[in-house]
Amino acid sequence: MIAWNNEANHRVQITRPWAGLCHMQVCVAADATDEEILEVCNAVNPSGTSRGWETVDRGDVVPCANEPGRIHLIVEC
Repeated sequence: MIAWNNEANHRVQITRPWAGLCHMQVCVAADATDEEILEVCNAVNPSGTSRGWETVDRGDVVPCANEPGRIHLIVEC
């Protein structure tokens, strides 16, 4: 797991840097905003595309099995 190297941003962790060609999986605090998530994703794991990581898919929210209060989401570039 890749974690943002700042205790204040432990709220966003990259759990799968690449989940398919244009997706990655993140484990985040349930109240994390899209902006917060995208900022960490683009800083820690740049997509290599001109627009970077730009969409947080909240359609398939999965509760984290290891940490209550956290969810798994897919981020798209």
